[in-house]
Order: sequence, then C-alpha cells, then structure tokens
Amino acid sequence: MATSAQLPTQVSPPEFALSPALPHQIGGAEVWAFPVLADDAGPLLGPGAEEASEALGLDLLAALEASRASGRAGEVTTVPVAALPDDGVGLVLLVGVGEGSVTDFRRAGAALARATKDRASVVTTLAAIAPDDGLAAVVVGAMLASFGFHWRSAGPKEQPVARIVLAGVSDDGADDELARAIALGGAGWRSRTLATVPSNLKNPAWLAEQAVEVGAAAGLEVTVWDEERLAAEGFGGVLAVGGGSVSPPRLIRMDYTPRGAGKKIPTVVLVGKGITFDSGGLDIKPAESMLTMKRDMSGGAAVIATMAALRDVDCPVRVVGLVPAAENSVSGSSMRPGDVITHVGGRTSEVNNTDAEGRLVLADAMAYAVAELAPAALVDVATLTGAMKVALGQWTGGYFANHEGLAAHVESAAAASGESVWRMPLVADYEEKVSSRIADGDNAAGGAGAITAALFLQHFAGDVPWVHVDFASAAEAPADRHEWTAGPSGWGPRLLLTWLGSDDPLAGIA
Repeated sequence: MATSAQLPTQVSPPEFALSPALPHQIGGAEVWAFPVLADDAGPLLGPGAEEASEALGLDLLAALEASRASGRAGEVTTVPVAALPDDGVGLVLLVGVGEGSVTDFRRAGAALARATKDRASVVTTLAAIAPDDGLAAVVVGAMLASFGFHWRSAGPKEQPVARIVLAGVSDDGADDELARAIALGGAGWRSRTLATVPSNLKNPAWLAEQAVEVGAAAGLEVTVWDEERLAAEGFGGVLAVGGGSVSPPRLIRMDYTPRGAGKKIPTVVLVGKGITFDSGGLDIKPAESMLTMKRDMSGGAAVIATMAALRDVDCPVRVVGLVPAAENSVSGSSMRPGDVITHVGGRTSEVNNTDAEGRLVLADAMAYAVAELAPAALVDVATLTGAMKVALGQWTGGYFANHEGLAAHVESAAAASGESVWRMPLVADYEEKVSSRIADGDNAAGGAGAITAALFLQHFAGDVPWVHVDFASAAEAPADRHEWTAGPSGWGPRLLLTWLGSDDPLAGIA
C-alpha cells in the first residue's frame, strides 16, 4: 500500500581526515582535543598537549588537575580559550582514554563526538597513541555517537561535528584502517537509521526499496519476492504473519560475490528478521510494549547494512542476505491462534501465539537457504524474544550455535567489534516443548523462551553450521551511552562485518 509520508533529510556522520601534524600546526579548527591517560601517579596528557599549552598560553595539565579528572575512558574536561589570531580555535577538550584499550578508545571517540556537536571541525591526537585497531575504534565511536534522527518541521535540533582530523598519525596503514572503520561505522549508522524510521513509512515494500537502492550502490544483485511469488513458492510463514496487514509482505534477497571469485567459492547466508511493525497480531501486545516495535526489523536492517559494506571490508566469500519482511497486524485476515502453516520445504507449524511471529518468517528464509543456496554457514539475526533481555540485560546479545568453529568466529568478532554476545545453550531436553500434537512444531513453547525459540529454528537449519543471534536485549538503548544513542541501536553490522571481513571467515568450518 502506498504511503504519503516522506522522510525529511537527515544529518550525516562526520567526515574524517588524517594528518601527521599536531593540532597547533593545523589551522582552521574550532576545537583541539588531546587524550588523557589514567595513571596511578595522576592523569597524563597525550601528544600535542604541551605544544598547545605553549601556543595558547595555558597550563592544560593544571586545568586537568583543577577539574579533578581521572582520565577514565570517555571523561571530558572542557577548557575554553581565547581564539588565536588567524586560527579560530576557541575550545580545548581533554578526553580520557582510561588504560588505553581498544574499548577505551572507542568510548573516547564517542565522548569527543558528543562534546563537539554543532561544531565545524575538531583536530585530535586521540588516534596518535591508540593501540592496534584503536584508530578504527576512535572513528567508529565518533561516528555512531554522532547519530541523529529527526522528523521535525524546523529540521534537526543539533548537527554532528562536520569534520574530525586525526592528528599525529603517520602510520602507512592508517588510510586502510580509516577506510575500514568508516565502512563499519557507516553500516551501524545505516542499520540504526532503518530501525528508527517510523512504520507509517517503513512497511515491507519500503524496506525492500531501501535494499534495492543500497544494493545498487554497493554492486549487489537484489531480488524481491512479492506476495504472489511468495505464495507460488510456498513461503507460508511470511504470508501468514503478513496476512493481516494492508501492506503485503516481501522477501528480500541480496547477493554479494567477491571480485575474481570462482565457481567453487563457498557461500555464507545471513537471514534477518524484517517485521516492520509488530502489534502482536490477534494475541495483541499491551500498548506500552508496542512503543518500540517499529524496530522489530532490526535484524533485517543489520543484514541490509552488512551486505552493503561487504566490498568495503574485502569479504573473501560469497554472501547472500535474506530478509523476510512483514507487518504483524490485526484484521479479519490475520492469522489466528490454532492455525497451522506450511513453510518452505513442507515442515508445518502450529501457531499458538501470533506474537511469536519472528520465528515463523525466519523459518521460511532459513529453509529456502538450506534448500536452494547450499550454504557453508548460516547465521540468522533477530530481535526475537523478550526472554533474552531478561536473561542478559541491556547491552549483550545472546547466540546459539550448532557448530563450534562458527561459534568461535562469532566470539572473536564480538570481542573485536564492541558488539558483545554471550553463548546460550541449545538444551535438548526442552525439545518436547516445541513439538505439537497436530503439526511438526509449535511456535509458542513457553518457558525458557529464548532457548525454545532457538530450538524451533534449529529444525530449519538442517545439518548446516548455524548460529542464531537473538539481540532483543541489545536492540534498544534507553539512553546515550558510549557509542550508543537513545533509541534503536542498529546492533549487528559491526559484528557481522568483523567476521566476514576477516582473512578466512570459514576457517574451521568449510
């Protein structure tokens, strides 16, 4: 169904540049920012601070001590200064980097971005003392903490800092690290934007249009199934979930092939839940539980954003992204409790809770992937269960795996990317909970909800190495915190791209 809503022009992330010079040698910046390391003897100022003190006629170390700064990661000490002639700098920021870990530098980058909103430019030596991968962490933190979304008649309330110069950096590999960081941060930004768009605009057809658009820009082949093709090819789960909405469902397929790939190159399939709004269906949610349900397609957003950035991180394997997209609504054509639906491949599910819809659309896409794409590995990502948030709280996603090699890749990528995960068990004793007396499976197993949802999906993975990521726990940030901004988090692309952009994403698997 067509919509008259039009998304206003949104803010853009900062631009980044590298320079071997120190801030006082670079003209035109409004803000200079220097790292502060935590130390037992007291916080230590990083490179360029001494020269800046001389140029400004200020004792920055004294200012740091007067503010009782500790140097903890993300702590910001603000020092206003009189602008230098012909230079324009009017503010110095002293930004804590803690003990100097990659996570510390990501948080420092985020703090820098928040402290410089509505500024034209900042020059910082944060990256000059960063460890391996620390420059990228500064960039990703600064990009994602700059995120904004608005639908105001007067425009956005604030703008990200327009330009960040990473000063004191002369490493030959810094250009490549910066480019990769911009790809990772940009994927997180795109995923967050898609998840934040309200559902009066974001229906399944709109989401498919976004995939077509970004796929064309990224050199991907994109195919979209409409409701007629879904019916012809047996996508009973997607059709049942989307059957109550005036906006028909879609299946989005995005294909990435590395440059110079041969016919024998293995394929990874990513599946992302694309529920563009979840009312709960006839088993309707309480009103307050619907407030965040425009982002119930966050798994699909993560897959779309990941696919668009695969070439930027030189992913060496073929990747297919699948996003089953539907709106779970209430009407006379909604699926009912007690209905039985038939998935791709013939497996049937009894629907005993219409609000357990995500697994029904994922099941179709997974079954299609196993039957048609011969994947070497299959990963689905979804905001699937409230039980996962109960189990893991706010900032950590849960995952289940049937293959130790693939699980190891997820663990490694999570540690490197900053998108944390915790492995959950596939408890075989709970298998009886997902069985049905009249169908092959029951979508509403009840207790141990995150585990039983994974067990339901496991039947559709077959013998393929498979990981199920349930990040309902991490999909919504209640407040600004480090690189996260309040609202939909856009979680997932950094983890997926860190894995898929590694030298051998299928080591120990295929």
